[in-house]
This record gives sequence, C-alpha cells and structure tokens, in this order.
Amino acid sequence: MPAVLPVDEDSIARAASLLREGKLVAFPTETVYGLGGDATNGEAVAAIYAAKGRPSFNPLIVHVAEARALDALVEWNETARTLASAFWPGPLTLIMPRKKDAPVSLLTSAGLDTLAVRVPSHPAAQKLLRAVDRPLAAPSANASGKLSPTAPAHVAESLGDKVDLILAGGRSAIGVESTVVDTTTLEPVILRPGGVTREQIEMALGCKVELHGGAASDAPASPGMLASHYAPHLPVRLNAETLADNEAFLAFGPDAFIKGGAARLNLSPQGDLYEAAANLFAMLREMDRPDYAIIAVAPIPETGLGLAINDRLRRAAAERT
Repeated sequence: MPAVLPVDEDSIARAASLLREGKLVAFPTETVYGLGGDATNGEAVAAIYAAKGRPSFNPLIVHVAEARALDALVEWNETARTLASAFWPGPLTLIMPRKKDAPVSLLTSAGLDTLAVRVPSHPAAQKLLRAVDRPLAAPSANASGKLSPTAPAHVAESLGDKVDLILAGGRSAIGVESTVVDTTTLEPVILRPGGVTREQIEMALGCKVELHGGAASDAPASPGMLASHYAPHLPVRLNAETLADNEAFLAFGPDAFIKGGAARLNLSPQGDLYEAAANLFAMLREMDRPDYAIIAVAPIPETGLGLAINDRLRRAAAERT
C-alpha cells in the first residue's frame, strides 16, 4: 500500500519532490481527491492513465495554483477571464485554447488544441501546487469507472500501490467533480455539471448558458470524444509491417527489420508502452506533413497502456466524414 501522510510542511515537500521525479501523488481538493502527475512530463501523464486503467486517452484537467500561472499555457478570452475571476480558486474547470508552445505534454490534452484547466481552492492542493511549481495533471484518484474518492481511504482502496503517496487532508468538502465549461465556442457551454451551478455561471456572465446533453455525436460532451479531433491531416495506416517509399513510419520497439519509408520515428525503441504513450501525440504531429502520403504505424501490443494507444490510433485511422 502507498504511504499515507497527513498534510504538513514535510509531507508537502516530499510530495513535491516525488512529483518532480515523475511519480504520482494523490492529494485532496475541494471536489474529490486528485491523482496528480507532472503535466509537463509525458511519462508521468502516461502513468496516470495506466494507474487508473483508463480505457482511452481522455483529456486530463491541468491544475495550477493561480490564474496567472496559465498565461504560458492557454489563450485567454473575455468569457474565461470573467469566470476565472468569479470562481477561482474553486470547483470550476475551463476549456481554453492551448498555446502552441505550451510546455504541457500533448498526452495531457489528448493531442487536442485545447486544455482543461482549473485553480483548486483546497489549502493542501494550493500548498502542493506552489511547492512543486509546475502544472499538475490530476483526474480523480480512483480506478476508471469506479466511484470518485472523497477520502484518503477511498484512494488507497481503489489504487493501492499504483500511487506513490497519498496526502491525507480529510474529506472533500464538495464531493462531486468540478463543473466543466467550454469557453472556446461562440457561446459558452457547460460540458459537465459540478461544484459550480449553472445559475451561478449565468449570473456571472449575465447570459443564459447551455448545458450539453451528451447525446449528439457532433457535439462531444467532453474534449476529445470525436474521432475527427484525434485525426491528423494525413491518412493513418495501422499494423504496418512493410513500407511504401512515400510513407512516414511510426515504429515501436526494434525496427531495423522493417525497411523503406520516407521518414521514421520510434515511439519507444525498447518497446516501453509508457514511453510510447508519452511520445504518441507529439510524434504523430511531427509526421503530419505534406512531404508524406501516409503515416504508417507499427503494431502496438493490446495490453496495458497499449489498449489506450491503440484506441487513439484507431480513431486517427478512422474513415473521415
């Protein structure tokens, strides 16, 4: 079982050190306990997906200590500024356009051009974020599909030794996840109800705000649900074992036996699925150039994080509409 430590100066320092090393730390927020990893470290983010058993690369919420820490990560607009001013620190997540040079791993945002961001109000979360001094990707600290944790014991029961440290800060005051608002659309939309109510958001903005129903296929209930959001411009060919001269090859593991191709990158020469997950979105983007006709991808094992990698790749290779 992981170490469970009460929140104090020493445990915050230890947690911050672990996070800078790429380890995972569960910590309390006002909504639920979060499973934190360094959002700038792709392998740490991959470890979050693996620990949760998350079936696909859904975007993760990036936590920072204060709104100005987001200036290097996202593009602000009037809607986002108004909501941030009204509800941060607090249980509100904003979907905002990602800056091209944002240091956050592309795996954190599932390869999208947006980031989900929030400033939590829980004192322990604030202390940890200031101590680690970098953005933390932090979904709920539980196995995927299970009940969200509102106490340290819930985290330990759900994740066990998949988390390196649990900061015990008592029960979460709100007990449901943050409200998610998409600020990138012409009119803001609530993608997920949560700790801030629709009425509060409407009062802050001075207008009606739609609540997404989650049924329409052309309006995803959360970032990254549409296959088109995952797809590069070039066609993607999976399970490639031979190469045409005009294909860019995305390899996995030892690849000397596969000859040809116009260019190649290797997700992980050692066949490490954590490394492959960390490299996936960045390498696909690097391959997505008009110099090539197709991105051909080597077979990836359907085990562990390979399930999520293959889910992502199948979406990228899906027929375009």
